[in-house]
Amino acid sequence: VQLQASGGGLVRPGGSLRLSCRAPARAFSEYTLGWFRQAPGKGREFVASISWSLHNAFYADSAKGRFTIVRDASKNTLYLQMNGLRPDDTAVYYCAAARYGTSYDSASKFDSWGQGTQVTVSS
Repeated sequence: VQLQASGGGLVRPGGSLRLSCRAPARAFSEYTLGWFRQAPGKGREFVASISWSLHNAFYADSAKGRFTIVRDASKNTLYLQMNGLRPDDTAVYYCAAARYGTSYDSASKFDSWGQGTQVTVSS
């Protein structure tokens, strides 16, 4: 499926951003959807995901309590609400999809990727 991420930008430490990922309608009934990020010089890192079946949400430890993943099938959009942003959240953020995916945090299990959106947290 084709994914299109948006919403990145420059924000001060402690600020908030909401990322959006547009996807086809069937992505919301057949695909586990997730967010990953990649900082310069580092590998792609799991942030959050939501399962295709029960819509359970999963978070990396670094995201728990600060980030919220939301799926809105009525708008064909997946969101990542990010609060309390820190400089180490700076990265390119990617939305991803895995058809009937049962692995929620492994990038290698996701086979559709959006183009990425840059998030920079700096004062």
